[in-house]
Amino acid sequence: MWSWLKSPASETQVTHLQRLWLYVFAIVVMVLLVTPTLIVIPMSFSDSQYLEFPPQEWSLRWYRHYLSSPEWMEATWTSVKVAFLTMLVATPIGVVAAYGLHASRFGLVQLAFVTLITPMMVPVVLVAIGAFYAYVKLKILYTITGLVMAHTILALPLVLIVTGSALKGYDMNQELAARSLGAPRWKAFLTVTLPQIRFAVVTSALLSFLTSFDEVVIAMFVSGGDNPTLTRNMFNALRDQIDPTIAAISTIMIVVTTLAMILAQVFGRGGAGK
Repeated sequence: MWSWLKSPASETQVTHLQRLWLYVFAIVVMVLLVTPTLIVIPMSFSDSQYLEFPPQEWSLRWYRHYLSSPEWMEATWTSVKVAFLTMLVATPIGVVAAYGLHASRFGLVQLAFVTLITPMMVPVVLVAIGAFYAYVKLKILYTITGLVMAHTILALPLVLIVTGSALKGYDMNQELAARSLGAPRWKAFLTVTLPQIRFAVVTSALLSFLTSFDEVVIAMFVSGGDNPTLTRNMFNALRDQIDPTIAAISTIMIVVTTLAMILAQVFGRGGAGK
C-alpha cells in the first residue's frame, strides 16, 4: 500500500501520495453526484402511495402503472421521437460546422465559434421564452417541429465542441492526400476524415439525443396539447401529485442512459480503432 502511494502517478514524477487530496476530492464529488440516484432507485420499488426511503414494502406497482398508462406512454413516445429527430438534425449540422471552423482560414473563426455555442452560455429559460414568442408568431407552438428546432439549438454546441476537439487531434494531411489524388472534398471527408473521428460523432449523436430527452425548461414552454414530453409530465406530476411513478420513470431513464453511454463507448471506440 505504502509503496503504491510513493510510486509516480504520472510522467512528471508526482507520487500518488502527493495526489491523495485530489483522489479524496474526486471520491467526495462522485458520492454527492451518485447518492441521489441510489436513493431514487429503491424508492421506485416501493409499494407505498407516496415517495418514501427506505421502502417499507417492495413492489413493481409503479412500473406497471407507468407502462399501463396511456398518458405516460404517449409522453414517452413524444420524447423519444423528438430526441431522435433532434439527433438526426443536430449531429450532421454540428459536425459540418465543426469541420468548417477547423478547416477555415477565416480570421473571425473564433467569433463564429462563440456565436454557435451561445445557447450554452445563456440561461435556458431565456431560450425558452424566445422560442415561445417566436413559435406563437410562426404558429408552431406545441408541435413536434417546434420542439425539435428548440432542442437542436441546445444540442448543437455540444456536437460542435466534441467534434471540434476530435478534429484538433486529427492530421488534415491525410485528407489533403486523398484530395491530391483526385477525390472531391466531400468524398475525402466521408471516406478519410469521418471514419477517424467516428467516436466523437457517435458521442455527439448520443449527447444530442440525451439533451433533448432530458430537457424540461423549454418543454414547459413549447410542448403540450397533443405533444407533451415525458419530462414535462414528470414535472407536472411532481408538482400536483407526488407518487413513486416519477421514481420508476427516473430509474428507467437512468438505466437507458447508462446503457446508451456504454454502447456508444463500445461501438464508437471499436469503429475508431479500425
